[in-house]
Amino acid sequence: QVQLVESGGGSVQAGGSLRLSCATSESIFRFNAMGWYRQAPGKQRELVATITNGDITSYADSVKGRFTISRDNAKNTVLLQMDSLKFEDTAIYYCNAAEYRAWGPSLYWGRGTQVTVSS
Repeated sequence: QVQLVESGGGSVQAGGSLRLSCATSESIFRFNAMGWYRQAPGKQRELVATITNGDITSYADSVKGRFTISRDNAKNTVLLQMDSLKFEDTAIYYCNAAEYRAWGPSLYWGRGTQVTVSS
């Protein structure tokens, strides 16, 4: 059973930085892509950033230039460096892994880690 475990959340003042980490129980190369999503109170879960096995990255417009997603293949870990944090970045951040199969994608989720940014 695939497990994704997030860490690195916490509380920070606006303008500060945090680094989130997502460790997989499987080889990271099993997944075609991994990413981070977030869900703020009263809002739908939204995509933050993704990275493919070929290291192609994509970002939500709201975080471009501030967040950086990367992979540590040796540690089967995906990282999200968050700089210049804003109050509106406050949310629960979830790690996601996607495995594309002939019959469709299999998606896996972590339990989430809370990020709170105070203004």
